[in-house]
Amino acid sequence: MKEIAVKVDDNDLEKAMRVLKKKIQNDGLFKRLRLKKNYEKPSEYRRRKRREALRRQRIAEAKKRMRNRRS
Repeated sequence: MKEIAVKVDDNDLEKAMRVLKKKIQNDGLFKRLRLKKNYEKPSEYRRRKRREALRRQRIAEAKKRMRNRRS
């Protein structure tokens, strides 16, 4: 697990908290914690993994199409 650090400027704690939440969200920590909170049946696990793979595939195809349009 990588270390997440946030610098607080001028005692602006509110801004530092927003930055920290954003970094944690981008790291995927919230998602991992939510998944570990409850038991996930093996069938649900496989279904979720399949959906995530399809989503990654759609995103990759969309990026590929955008690169081809620019050329």
